[in-house]
Amino acid sequence: MDPTGLDLPPFAAAFVFGLLGGAHCIGMCGGIMSALSFAVPPSMRSPARLSGLLLGYNLGRITSYMIAGALAASLGTLLSLTAPARLILQGLAALMLILMALYIADWWKGLLRIEAVGRRLWRHIEPLGRRLMPVVKLPQAMALGAVWGWLPCGLVYSMLTWSLAIADPLRGALLMGAFGLGTLPALLATGFAARQLSGLIRHRATRSIAALSIIAFALWQLWLLIPAGGAHSG
Repeated sequence: MDPTGLDLPPFAAAFVFGLLGGAHCIGMCGGIMSALSFAVPPSMRSPARLSGLLLGYNLGRITSYMIAGALAASLGTLLSLTAPARLILQGLAALMLILMALYIADWWKGLLRIEAVGRRLWRHIEPLGRRLMPVVKLPQAMALGAVWGWLPCGLVYSMLTWSLAIADPLRGALLMGAFGLGTLPALLATGFAARQLSGLIRHRATRSIAALSIIAFALWQLWLLIPAGGAHSG
């Protein structure tokens, strides 16, 4: 059963959410990408090497997202044994998407409170990343990216709730993988094009349009969870 309540492929939707969440990704993780690049010894900052390391960071990050998605979906298999529980999970996923949209548009920062929960775990994981610095090899970059993937992030938590509603470990992992791929353009863009992309994504109108699109999607999902709405949808 598609947890979105729509005919859209859920993996495609997750990828789009990653793209729309680019404004948040640049604000939260753009500084990390810059810091990791500057940490590479100057003699090793060739375009080819830096490109490989940046891809390695993000491959590790997305792998952690997929592991988290599989874990959340595994929990969902225990919580969604009944139809009412399934509806509750789907409704919660829709509400989390709305919170994510409010966060992206800077209309409400309630997700910061949810992120605070993950900071306890992050305090134990973050020191592992320090031991990998400075990064000069691809395996180091992937390992550091895997650590980075557990950074407290309300956007990621919103998608994990969706994985919880899927209640299928494989699909939960693939959903988070699609979401992670959607965040790549915002984090990999560099140079002059990056400044243009950053300005576009940070623009209030762009953030508002992205937020309204996500809210519309979430409200439609909630509508289809209502018996009358589901009947009208055929």
